[in-house]
Amino acid sequence: MKNKAFNWSAFSRIPVIGIIRNLSLAQVRAVLPLYVEAGLNTVEISLATPDALKLIEAASQEFGDRLNIGAGTVCNEEELTDSLHAGSQFIVSPITDVGLIRSCAEKDIPIFPGAFTPTEIYRAWHAGATMVKVFPASLGAQYIKDIKAPFPNIKLLPTGGVGLENLADFRAAGADGFGIASQLFNKQAIESEDHNRLSLVFKQFADFFTG
Repeated sequence: MKNKAFNWSAFSRIPVIGIIRNLSLAQVRAVLPLYVEAGLNTVEISLATPDALKLIEAASQEFGDRLNIGAGTVCNEEELTDSLHAGSQFIVSPITDVGLIRSCAEKDIPIFPGAFTPTEIYRAWHAGATMVKVFPASLGAQYIKDIKAPFPNIKLLPTGGVGLENLADFRAAGADGFGIASQLFNKQAIESEDHNRLSLVFKQFADFFTG
């Protein structure tokens, strides 16, 4: 069965990839309806999560008509194959692996490979990256601005260190998308089933782009 196509229209409105790590299937099922209701549209499930492929499969079946569901921490062809078989619509990697990028490009699968230095970012983009995941983005928005100066056409997705307090700075610096983990999926709120708190945070992120 062919995987669902990535919904670029939705992502262009709210270009946030919510990163899910170390949640159970029950927690994912509890959280994703709130995420959708807030207006957010794209999630990455890290392969570092126990039973990640089962989570991707379940999420794709239950929420794939409302969300872009992708696999994160994909580092090689075997993991790519497994992720696509589970239903992933896009791939995120912490590294720049030219072979992996080209394989996704050939399959018309969006790929967001991780890079940091100008050389890595340039190499990832010209290998066929959909967007280059600048990781970690803890140097702040100025680094994105500095990279955009010589590479204005390269699409950048800062990840790691991005939150509500600096989202505007990253956007002004030229970021094209945003990878956000714990700032979105607060572990304490999830474990305590504080759905009101989660919904508020999700809505705050969505309102940043649509409000």
